[in-house]
Amino acid sequence: MNPIHVILADDHSIVRSGLRQLLDSIDGLQVVGEAANGEALLEVLAGTPADILLLDLSMPGLSGVDLINRIRHVHPNLPVMVLSMHAEAPIVARVLRAGASGYATKDCDPGTLVAAVRRVAEGGRFIDPSLVDSVVFQVDRPESQPHDLLSPREREVLERIAAGQALGDIADELHLSPKTVSTHKMRLMQKLNLQTNADLLKYAVRHGITNG
Repeated sequence: MNPIHVILADDHSIVRSGLRQLLDSIDGLQVVGEAANGEALLEVLAGTPADILLLDLSMPGLSGVDLINRIRHVHPNLPVMVLSMHAEAPIVARVLRAGASGYATKDCDPGTLVAAVRRVAEGGRFIDPSLVDSVVFQVDRPESQPHDLLSPREREVLERIAAGQALGDIADELHLSPKTVSTHKMRLMQKLNLQTNADLLKYAVRHGITNG
């Protein structure tokens, strides 16, 4: 019986190494390629036949739903299994709408991940058991805007950055440390799939996001 060929995409080399070690230790599974960002992943996919892609949702450059859409366009028959730190139901629902066949969180146990990879590679679908109840009520809702996924604090930080405030001033105004504000900024940019401050400002203008 031919092994299931897996391609890994995650920007953390330690994570990729751990996943490779886990999957290669399982009979019937074999990692055949790796990538640390979206552009590199597309190159790997172009030259490496595989049965499933195990994909991190947040990577430098092209990532998230935009990357899934590109993959579905170029490789429509390749099953995509997302492995992400994000456990918010709206994010999971957006990913599934974009064409992913499975979704698991990075804190799932190894046995669950292996079972998920097998199921998705064989044409099935999988949702992390811890997410099923919340996701069921999201997938049939109308598509929300990406910024609807932000926490209230992340929304506050976004609004103030869009208004031109420096991170230090935002920290003072919200009575937070500059490090905490930077963390909120990093997380909101991941959720919005933005890479630069210019991207953030363009997004805010396009969606009419202002402070107040």
